[in-house]
Amino acid sequence: MIHPNRVAPGRAMRAGPSMTARAELPRTRWILRAVLPLVAALAAGCTALPAPKVEDPVLHVLDAKPAIPRAQAARDLVLEVGVPRAAPGFDTAALLYVQKPFVLDAYATHRWADAPARMIAPPLTRALEQTGHFRAVVPAPAGVPADLRLDTELVRLQQNFATRPSRVELSLRFRLLDLRGRRVVASRVVDVDVDAPSDDPDGGVIAANAALASALTQATAFAVAAAADVPSDAGAKP
Repeated sequence: MIHPNRVAPGRAMRAGPSMTARAELPRTRWILRAVLPLVAALAAGCTALPAPKVEDPVLHVLDAKPAIPRAQAARDLVLEVGVPRAAPGFDTAALLYVQKPFVLDAYATHRWADAPARMIAPPLTRALEQTGHFRAVVPAPAGVPADLRLDTELVRLQQNFATRPSRVELSLRFRLLDLRGRRVVASRVVDVDVDAPSDDPDGGVIAANAALASALTQATAFAVAAAADVPSDAGAKP
């Protein structure tokens, strides 16, 4: 006979929830019912928050318009203005500045509308046309045969804060090529430094355009003088 309070040999006691655990279950369910809607509401609120506003960059242009004197004589030469290129580190639309030697930094919210080397070509072409020295001045790639080509390299364009006031440093290298004779006629490096009217991006842009105006004046004088060594079929025009 098996006693009711004893476990028969060979039989395992079946585990079951204790009285305390059974008492805690309703409380746990109540907490979950109360907390889950709050968690869902918080998650929905987080997704509804507006995304952080990203400030649009301020775009600046290089478009100097210097007063170019007319040349004394016109030549029967077609001048092609090559696509300007930039030295390493300067083939970018970033507005660059320096605070210590050999370290380039860029403004976060101010940029050029395009890489400065590409923006130089239109005002350079316009300035060369204003000399009246050439029969035609055409941008590359020209659809017509040209006698000469003016190549340009942007060596440096930066706002230097090592001095006060800050100043913009512009360096351009020009090379005039005789396309018919397949030779380099002349080359020249133009360096221009202009103090910025204010030590900020706007002041740097104003100084950069002033520096470019001076550089264009020197570039046109160089091209006109160097072209004198290139013979033309028709010679000088009256």
